[in-house]
Amino acid sequence: MLKLVVRLAIGVLFALFGLFNYVTTVSENPITGERQRVALTPQEEVVLGQQGSQEVVQSFGGLHADPVLQSYVDQVGQQVVSRSAAAQSPYPFEFYLLNDPETVNALALPGGQIFVTTGLLRQLTAESQLAGVLGHEIGHVIARHGSEHLARRQLGVALVNAVGVAASDDPTSGRQAAMIAQAVNQLVNLNYGRQDELESDRLGFDFMTAAEYNPEGLVELMEILDQASEGGRPPEFLSSHPNPGNRVERLEALIQETYPQGVPPALEESQQNFSQTVLPRLR
Repeated sequence: MLKLVVRLAIGVLFALFGLFNYVTTVSENPITGERQRVALTPQEEVVLGQQGSQEVVQSFGGLHADPVLQSYVDQVGQQVVSRSAAAQSPYPFEFYLLNDPETVNALALPGGQIFVTTGLLRQLTAESQLAGVLGHEIGHVIARHGSEHLARRQLGVALVNAVGVAASDDPTSGRQAAMIAQAVNQLVNLNYGRQDELESDRLGFDFMTAAEYNPEGLVELMEILDQASEGGRPPEFLSSHPNPGNRVERLEALIQETYPQGVPPALEESQQNFSQTVLPRLR
């Protein structure tokens, strides 16, 4: 009986400690202004992203062998970062083209590691659409969505461990902490929620327009993905980035609100540059 009481007491302490850490670990995002519950510092996010990048590359068939395409994707991404508020973040953004022609997807790891598959790149017709993809993924990093997800998962692990301690004669059996590999796996397979997607759409819009890309490219991206899902399995991008209702309409309303006189002609689509640089090399 005494052992049971001790185990229950330890279990309660584990649960309280996990809840206390989750509730009190709050920081203000300097770019979005949002107060967030995240357990990782920006520096720890960078380390996690760098450690997880190799797993992502291996999961999607490696990096594309064409250095011109790799450079092009990185160049567009760096332009979106350097000319927008994303440049104020502590993340050293890096952009990669994955050699997976079948999967239509893009993803970002905490710390600024961003990946696009050749399957997605083949669906695009303009540089502004690529800027929209990358701006959206940059938005997930800046908004720290992956780190928020990990903080919630860590709370769940703490509560599970508390139950394990209370139910076991061995007080250490329920103390299995989430390792780096598990965290990376969670992030690679992370399905963002509705609010995360809407926030990343808005941030992506801000970032790409600051970099002088036409925001219609982001609308066109969503329409392309919707068309690709008709009559078959939806693209992986729509599975990992669920499509909130009226997403295209929301983006079009944002464009109208921002540019009531019409999108300025200075904001580029860059269709010709994309067609000449990218499309011939993907055939």
